[in-house]
Amino acid sequence: MLAVLLSSGDQTGAEPLAGRVTLAAIVKTLKRKYHWPIEADSFPANAADGRATWATVYSLAPAVIAAALDAGGTEFLERRAAAKVAPRRAN
Repeated sequence: MLAVLLSSGDQTGAEPLAGRVTLAAIVKTLKRKYHWPIEADSFPANAADGRATWATVYSLAPAVIAAALDAGGTEFLERRAAAKVAPRRAN
């Protein structure tokens, strides 16, 4: 989740969460435990089965992203990308 926020990537293309961990729980931990100033924007949406529901998009302010990238975030994203590629090369 943090990598998606730092890269300003589209959250709909993010990898699915494993197990019973919710995206809201991850964001809550990043905000409370690590003090990331994550912003949330909720809006009405339609579920696949036609029910009305709410969707939430999480983001970081551009200044926060820039500061995080300058403080080692770029290297974090590079290591994460390399780690994702490594298992594919082993096969």
